Amino acid sequence: MTSASSTVEVDLSHLDRVLAKFPEPGSSDVIPLLQAVQETYGYLPREAIELLSKRTRIPLTQIYGVATFYAQFSFTPRGRHMVRPCRGTACHVRGAKRIVSSVQKHLGVEEGGTTKDLKFSFETVACLGTCFLSPVMMVDDRFYGNLSPEKATKILDKCK
Repeated sequence: MTSASSTVEVDLSHLDRVLAKFPEPGSSDVIPLLQAVQETYGYLPREAIELLSKRTRIPLTQIYGVATFYAQFSFTPRGRHMVRPCRGTACHVRGAKRIVSSVQKHLGVEEGGTTKDLKFSFETVACLGTCFLSPVMMVDDRFYGNLSPEKATKILDKCK
């Protein structure tokens, strides 16, 4: 498994604050621990995961097993803004492909990619559950609906 964290210096002192939230972490705390680490660093740095394993005595294989199973976890740095266009049926019928293509071109990234300046990460989702707004995308925790390619790129420009 390749990790971008090998090229980024990771301040492991932040891990102490994460572990302080879990007085005696056990094996059942893996998901909340990983969520706290990812919230702290923006992703799961290899060095932090290894130290987490040592400090909690949770086997590294168990930590990686959980982290690789759930799509919410990332081993590479993510952008400050997460852009998620919907590719569900209602959105597809109403032009989601054009929205996705426009966003990709505007950001200069492929599916699952992050811009070089770490401002945006881009991934499509199967359904956002807001079909009445189709085509729709989320930026961070906010929904934007009834999109056109132009409207989608203007939304991204406002995030910069």
